[in-house]
Amino acid sequence: MARIALVTGGSRGIGAAISKALKAQGCDVAATYAGNDAAAAQFTEETGIKTYKWNVASYEESKAGIAQVEADLGPIDIVVANAGITRDAPFHKMTPEQWSQVIDTNLTGVFNTVHPVWPGMRERKFGRVIVISSINGQKGQFAQVNYAATKAGDLGIVKSLAQEGARAGITANAVCPGYIATEMVMAVPEKVRESIIGQIPAGRLGEPEEIARCVAFLASDDAGFINGSTISANGAQFFV
Repeated sequence: MARIALVTGGSRGIGAAISKALKAQGCDVAATYAGNDAAAAQFTEETGIKTYKWNVASYEESKAGIAQVEADLGPIDIVVANAGITRDAPFHKMTPEQWSQVIDTNLTGVFNTVHPVWPGMRERKFGRVIVISSINGQKGQFAQVNYAATKAGDLGIVKSLAQEGARAGITANAVCPGYIATEMVMAVPEKVRESIIGQIPAGRLGEPEEIARCVAFLASDDAGFINGSTISANGAQFFV
C-alpha cells in the first residue's frame, strides 16, 4: 500500500522536485501552494500530482487543508515542510512586518503543518517528518536575520520531534540546501550568481533533484534509524 506524502510548497522549485521524487518512489503525493494557481494547475497536468491551496502561516487553513488531503488520499504518513519565503533587509532596516511574515511562514508554518498529522502518526506507529531548512540557518546571512532565525529554529523543531516521536516509529530530520539552481536563484544578475558560485567549492549550484533525493531517502523505510539529523547539501560550502 502506497504511503501518503504531503509536500508544502510542493508545486515549484525544490518542492516540485521533492513531490516528483516521492511519487517516483511509489508515494501518493499532495503538494500545497500559496498563490500561483496557474503554476499549480500546470504542475498537476504535467505530473498527475494533486495540488491544494492554503497558507501554511494559518493553523486553521492548514488543519482544514490537511483534513481534505486525508479525505482524498488517506492518512498522511510523510510530511515535507518545504514552504518558505524571504523578506530580506539589513537588520537596522527590517520592519516588524518583514520579521513576522517570515516567522509566521517558515517557523510557525512548520508547526501548523506537522501538528495536525502528529496524533495520527503516533496512533499508527509510523511517520516521516522532513523539514527543509537552509545553509543560512546554519551559518547566518547578511540581511536575513529573520530567515536565518526561522531556518535555525526549524533544526530545533526537528531535534525535539525526533526525541518525542522515536518510540512511536516517527522520525524527524532536516535537509539544509546550499545555493540551488531554482528560478529565484537563476533570476539574479549573472555577476551575482557568479559570485555565489565562487564561494562553493564544488564550483556549481546544486540541482533541485539533488535535494529531492535526500528527502526521498529520509522518507524511506531504509532511513528508519536516522532521527534528529541534518543533511547538509551545499557543495562543501559550509560544514557543521
